Amino acid sequence: MSVRKLKPVTPGQRFRVVNGFDAITTDKPEKSLLAPLKKSGGRNSHGKMTIRQKGGGHKRRYRVIDFKRDKQDVAATVESIQYDPNRTGFIALLKYDDGEKRYIVAQNGLQVGQKVSSGTSAAPEIGNALPLSEIPLGTIISCIELRPGQGAVMARSAGTFAQLMAKEGKFATVKMPSGETRLILSGCMATIGAISNSDHQLLVSGKAGRSRWLGRRPRTRPVAMNPVDHPMGGGEGRASGGHPRSRNGIPAKGYRTRSKTKSTNRYILERRKK
Repeated sequence: MSVRKLKPVTPGQRFRVVNGFDAITTDKPEKSLLAPLKKSGGRNSHGKMTIRQKGGGHKRRYRVIDFKRDKQDVAATVESIQYDPNRTGFIALLKYDDGEKRYIVAQNGLQVGQKVSSGTSAAPEIGNALPLSEIPLGTIISCIELRPGQGAVMARSAGTFAQLMAKEGKFATVKMPSGETRLILSGCMATIGAISNSDHQLLVSGKAGRSRWLGRRPRTRPVAMNPVDHPMGGGEGRASGGHPRSRNGIPAKGYRTRSKTKSTNRYILERRKK
């Protein structure tokens, strides 16, 4: 994987850094695994705007991803590595020995023609999905379930990974990408390896229009608003706005909002760093 810095032939290209897409092997998605994707523009079912700065953007089609990896003990071959507009990591198209095709989130180092599988009998190799109880300690993992059979919900974005630290009884200790250390049931599935496209964080848009293509509308700085619109609004001249906080008054930059009585707190051994 690599990034390319473009020549400044236009003002928008001057600072732009794009993905080299070295790992991508095809630009044609599998038609049977595409689904329509409807945009809400930040409106709820009543038509009321509940999320600001959303709207527009290029039309997309959803790639149906197999997050559960429930087709166990059947070998599959990686047919291609593809770009997915709905996520930061790349995806891999698998073709199982029985002819079925499925998409999975691609791990770093996954190659076309490679064999992958899932289940308790799978080897702990890149791209294979196993229960945490079957994974060796210290292994780099991603696409982790939080409840058995739920499907992967953690460590799914570009370049992210977790590490299996310990196993005791029915729980495994996992160090998450955020730095948090928590207990997860040993029956939960996880995939070996870090997520692909680790250079995603190095990309630079170069112009405001690229944010509009992604469906992000312009954001007004709170300090530029009036007091009626935001707690940080108002003041004479260029007032900085005092303490940073959200529109409904919750302090930002380090203020912890997690409930102290939340039932899952007992599974968190070490909180993420401030």
